[in-house]
Amino acid sequence: MGFSKILFPPISRIGWGALETLVLEVEKFMPGKVLIVTDPMLVQLGLTERISAPLMEKGFEVSLFTEVVPEPSLELGEKLVSFTRKNEFDLIIGLGGGSAMDLAKLAAVLAVHEGPVAQYLNLSGTMKIHYRGLPKILIPTTSGTGSEVTNISVLSLETTKDVVAHDYLVADVAIVDPALTISLPPKVTAATGIDALTHAVEAYVSLNSNPISDPLALQAIRLITRSLRKAVNDGEDREARTDMSNGSYLAGLAFSNAGVAAVHALAYPIGGQYHIAHGESNAVLLPYVMSYIRKSCEKRMAEIFEALGGNRKNDSDEEASIKCVQELRQIVKDVGISSTLGGFSIPESALEHLTSDAVKQKRILARSPMALLEPDIRNIYQSAFYGILTEKD
Repeated sequence: MGFSKILFPPISRIGWGALETLVLEVEKFMPGKVLIVTDPMLVQLGLTERISAPLMEKGFEVSLFTEVVPEPSLELGEKLVSFTRKNEFDLIIGLGGGSAMDLAKLAAVLAVHEGPVAQYLNLSGTMKIHYRGLPKILIPTTSGTGSEVTNISVLSLETTKDVVAHDYLVADVAIVDPALTISLPPKVTAATGIDALTHAVEAYVSLNSNPISDPLALQAIRLITRSLRKAVNDGEDREARTDMSNGSYLAGLAFSNAGVAAVHALAYPIGGQYHIAHGESNAVLLPYVMSYIRKSCEKRMAEIFEALGGNRKNDSDEEASIKCVQELRQIVKDVGISSTLGGFSIPESALEHLTSDAVKQKRILARSPMALLEPDIRNIYQSAFYGILTEKD
């Protein structure tokens, strides 16, 4: 028996109204200058003002960086880190979806390091993170990415994605308030919700799964499955929004400690080359990857099927694992996300380039319960293009 390293944020404030604790948490760090990293839409919605106004009333100097966009580029990461270094902030607040929180984490840690962000990337960088950096408070406004509890920052490159990864990127404080997700449109609710579900599913079958990550992953699957459709259909459903926030948080903890694998490895090039939202990239691939690797993790997928709400009765692990794949595919369909690559206008001619980029994601492919080589990855992309569930022989 081996051992596992378990990583959680020091403090998490979770539940309806948790945002009210922000000032209290900020005061603990006694910062002079605070930077809020967010996106233009949250400024328009007035949510940024809800964050900044009470801080300024307490005498904190608050600045905004509002250039966050979905699937942020390496260049945007470089710009924010440069801005943070120049202005000598004392505390970073990330407010928004995964993009805002990932950039906030990146800025907080690299603000006290030298050199370009590119030199810290997992696949190609040569520089190491040595210092904890500035304190950071992360506040999600979606239920999906789990970035408020993870130790990575994802950046888009020309045709794929890469990450800056280090335990110092974990938030000092995570504030998870379901009330902040009420205004989330159905399409974004669906994409981020499937993203969270993918985190939990991949964490549970990961080679790095452990006795701590397993129950987190299964409970996340239960919460997300029972409420995702409701949240998509009725964004005002407080119970569904609460389940989704809690499920996303638990899924983030699960995959932060067990890792994700092939779904994400194959999704990164789709997002990088076609600028498709990360949650949608995961969603379109989820059933095809899980079908292909099913035989390597039948028992675990049978247990996932039960967490999805399935009744296996007298089904064998094999039979229940097959139903698990079918149920995952049905959930993606029910929330309105395309079930084929063609549905995202990705041509068959793109599959070779996608494959060549995906095979480079060795860090996350290594966690797959089935070793996937280049022909396997190509087969999965082809399955997702034609909409046909296939299995490894």
